[in-house]
Amino acid sequence: MPPRKAARKASRTKYVFITGGVVSSLGKGVASASIGRLLKARGLRVSMMKLDPYINVDPGTMNPFQHGEVYVTEDGAETDLDLGHYERFIDEDMSRANNATTGQIYHAVITKERRGDYLGATVQVIPHITGEIIARMHAVAQGPKPLDVILVEVGGTVGDIESLPYLEAIRQMGLELGRKNAAYIHLTLVPFIATAREVKTKPTQHSVKELREIGVQPDFLLCRSDRPLDKKVKEKIGLFCNVSKDDVFDVPDVDTVYELPLLLEREGLGKRLLAQLDLPSQDPDFTQWQSVVRKIKHPKGSVRIAIAGKYIEVRDSYKSIIESFIHAGAHHGIHVDLKWIEAEEFENDSAEELLGDCAGLLVPGGFGERGIEGKISAVKFARMSNLPFFGICLGMQAAVIEFARNMCGMARAHSTEFMPTTKYPVIDLMPEQRGVRQKGATMRLGSYPCFLTRGSLAHQAFRTDAITERHRHRFEVNNSFREKLEAGGLKCTGVWPGGDLVEIIELKNHPWFLAVQFHPELKSRLTHPHPLFRDFVGACMIQSGARPVEDVQKAALEPATQE
Repeated sequence: MPPRKAARKASRTKYVFITGGVVSSLGKGVASASIGRLLKARGLRVSMMKLDPYINVDPGTMNPFQHGEVYVTEDGAETDLDLGHYERFIDEDMSRANNATTGQIYHAVITKERRGDYLGATVQVIPHITGEIIARMHAVAQGPKPLDVILVEVGGTVGDIESLPYLEAIRQMGLELGRKNAAYIHLTLVPFIATAREVKTKPTQHSVKELREIGVQPDFLLCRSDRPLDKKVKEKIGLFCNVSKDDVFDVPDVDTVYELPLLLEREGLGKRLLAQLDLPSQDPDFTQWQSVVRKIKHPKGSVRIAIAGKYIEVRDSYKSIIESFIHAGAHHGIHVDLKWIEAEEFENDSAEELLGDCAGLLVPGGFGERGIEGKISAVKFARMSNLPFFGICLGMQAAVIEFARNMCGMARAHSTEFMPTTKYPVIDLMPEQRGVRQKGATMRLGSYPCFLTRGSLAHQAFRTDAITERHRHRFEVNNSFREKLEAGGLKCTGVWPGGDLVEIIELKNHPWFLAVQFHPELKSRLTHPHPLFRDFVGACMIQSGARPVEDVQKAALEPATQE
């Protein structure tokens, strides 16, 4: 159903600032996105922003082992993975305006200084750096759509040197906006000490003390713990942190992150936040959200799918893929059990042994030569054994290389990314990339159209002739070899019309073999899973016998659930 309209239009855009303390990895991004869901469920127009303290201009050049997934927006920005949480929870597309880094802020200020914009003034952190941060926050409100609330997540933790300019900026923003137009939410840890058999509030007290010394008084506290907090603990936290006990919320571990908005709503955060911001009190509509959460928590079966990746030690490297499987599994009413396999294992061990207990194989994207032969071996097994296969980005390129080598007589076929002198460069650098030397933000990025072949698996999934999907790559299928590949049985069922770029490949006479150059995981949502993930999981269910063909086909034809 379409979002309900708020009872009245807010007089001006409100801001909610979310900070974190004690330790990182408490789930600040998920908490922020959940608060956005609370407001969106009330019909309010919501957007979100992430302020990242690192000096990189964007995470595009960062190693996945350090930073996890790079989330790409519709307009081609390489951003923090938390923007994926934002999009999945509030179901709104983010843009480059929704993520600001220290690198971007300082670059902008120095550029202005060199241009003479500051008229000879001494350029300082205050007011110039903080002023640029504030300008970035205002810019989100000045976007194409009017907004009621913008949630701003400050990366890092209170006490980090690199976060100080951002904390000062949100302090100044609070003064500028006024009491009823800004709210501060602080996420902090309340650990349970097993030897003492009690939770400890001192870390939270010190975290809030640090924040207050900067000049920011939290309005609400979200206390992360592995167990619910009793009333006395909340009262103690409120007393020593200068926060009403009614505004101290415990956030215990949940079975699925999508349960968090429901938990916060039951605790009363939504109503308290509306009161703080002087917004109309309105009951939220969580009907569809609750329905999907129930399916996630109470699946009717399971199916095991392998992921052959290069960065499996850091699961955040594949965060959107993981979430896409959760969405697709919920659509079918089952749990998707992911088996993580390091791609290099296929170079040493039998693919049959590694994949023997799996109903499907996904080969995701990645960069660099390490593990590429393992990915190719895994694809070969899936092709020859009729195992449902889904390739993404480098996964598609591996599938093309494997097919060229083993089905088209090009024994040494490869990608010029890994073997520049290969006789059969079936994967090659895109023409517009040939003169590119700079690494940052120079790939083919963002949303591009794709035309689908009728009767293909892709067309059956999308049920339309044209789609748009997000990209992040430099190499493509070499059209010089396309005719020979297609003659061998490889079908190019999706093409970018702007440059005749192969976007989707499929195989004849295979139950479900499909690979894409784009990244479908970036557009999957809880209440409407991506069509390709939905149908891939359905094919794996048929393969495993978890569900009859007719039931899977019926589920695939169900309309996407829209809120």
